[in-house]
Amino acid sequence: MPFTFPEGLAPEVYPLAWLVGRWTGGGVIKYEGIEETEFRQELVFDHDGGPYLRFESTLSVRSGASDGAVTDGEVGDDAAFDTVWSTETGYWRVASERPEGLSESQHPLEVLLTDASGRVALFLGVVGDGRVDLATDFVARTATAAEVTAAKRLYGNVDGRLLWVEELAAFGHPMGTYASGELDRVTDDS
Repeated sequence: MPFTFPEGLAPEVYPLAWLVGRWTGGGVIKYEGIEETEFRQELVFDHDGGPYLRFESTLSVRSGASDGAVTDGEVGDDAAFDTVWSTETGYWRVASERPEGLSESQHPLEVLLTDASGRVALFLGVVGDGRVDLATDFVARTATAAEVTAAKRLYGNVDGRLLWVEELAAFGHPMGTYASGELDRVTDDS
C-alpha cells in the first residue's frame, strides 16, 4: 500500500509523517530492580497543522503486576491489561538548523516529553530512513519522581510495524535496557 502524507500535515514535519496515527501492541519492561513485566501500549502521533507532532503514550500492565511480577496470559488479551504503568505526552519537532555531518536522508529532531510520574525530558536526535534515534539532553524531576538521570530511545519502521527500545540510567544504575515494544498501526477498518 503506498504511503500518503496525512492531510494538513505541516511540511516541517514531513520526515516524521510515517509515525502519524494510532499504534497498539505489547512489550516487556525489565530493568535492574524491576522484575520482567509484560505491558500493552497505545501510542498516538497526531497533529493540528502546526510544525510539530503531538505524542501520547500509555503503558498498561495486568492487575497485580504493578509490583513487577509477570502473570500468566496472552499479551494479546487487552482486557487483562487494566492497570496503567505510565503515561507520557509531548511534542516532536524537526529542528530547523541542520548540523554538519548529517546525511541528506537524516533530519535533526527535538522531542519534549512529560511523564505523569513527575519527569520532563528533552531528547535530541535524528530521524531518517524509517528510524528515530534519541538521547536525553536534559531531565528534570519532581522531589517524588523516580531518579532517572538519562535515557535513550530507538524507534524503527520494520515491515510496517513500529518497534522501539528504551534504555535508562536510573536509581543509581548505569545505562541499560528498560523496555521494548512492537506496535501495529490501527487503521479505520480494523
